[in-house]
Amino acid sequence: MPTIYLSPSTQEFNSYVTGGSEEYYMNLLADALEPYLRANGIDFVRNDRTTNAATAIRESNAGNYDLHLALHSNASPAEFYGQNRGIDVYYYPGSERGERASEIIADNFEDIYPLPDSVRTLTTTRLGEVRQPKAPSAFLEIGYHDNVDDARWITQNIPEIARSIAKSLTEYFGLPFREPELVQRGVVSLTSGNLNLREKPSISSTVLRLIPNGTVLNVRNGYNGWYQTTYDGATGFVSSSFITLE
Repeated sequence: MPTIYLSPSTQEFNSYVTGGSEEYYMNLLADALEPYLRANGIDFVRNDRTTNAATAIRESNAGNYDLHLALHSNASPAEFYGQNRGIDVYYYPGSERGERASEIIADNFEDIYPLPDSVRTLTTTRLGEVRQPKAPSAFLEIGYHDNVDDARWITQNIPEIARSIAKSLTEYFGLPFREPELVQRGVVSLTSGNLNLREKPSISSTVLRLIPNGTVLNVRNGYNGWYQTTYDGATGFVSSSFITLE
């Protein structure tokens, strides 16, 4: 069974122009990726979001991993704030396995990113999580979070991005791709009132719909106490505390 070191961003102060942070959304992406990894026989160890990249590198190098996978989003310099878009996948120069993994990931991103010509693979010796891990490394800069269109694409397509990365990993490791059993039936269980369907998995996020008590929903992709679901034509998130799975 192949094993990866999964390293979503710990950069909590890198703010999205639409709200939230790089750390928040890259950890949501890692949450969504985990069921795919389990379904496809890819073992993983995940970093601790309360630490930093240096700690992740040390942990990665203390193990025996087949790939170090870093999940990030990008930002432009101040003078170009909001102007850039695109996905960059970095690998260490001369690393054949890092290059192959990065090219597969980029190829699959081209199928889902709205600007496929802006998806690139690049070499770098600047990034610690590319230069220092002993395992081959792929460092993903998934869009520019200072650009409104990219920030919205990331935040609204977490499941699709996770699926694309998972497909890339199975191709890299020579495994058949399998969909995880993500969808479950759940019943809204409240003592009174309606359940809020929110735009994002946060109690401060915009309410899209009010769901009556007793409504049966198809819920999927659990994110730290939230389920994603669709109700009355709107897709968003509901608190798992008020869902009873059948």
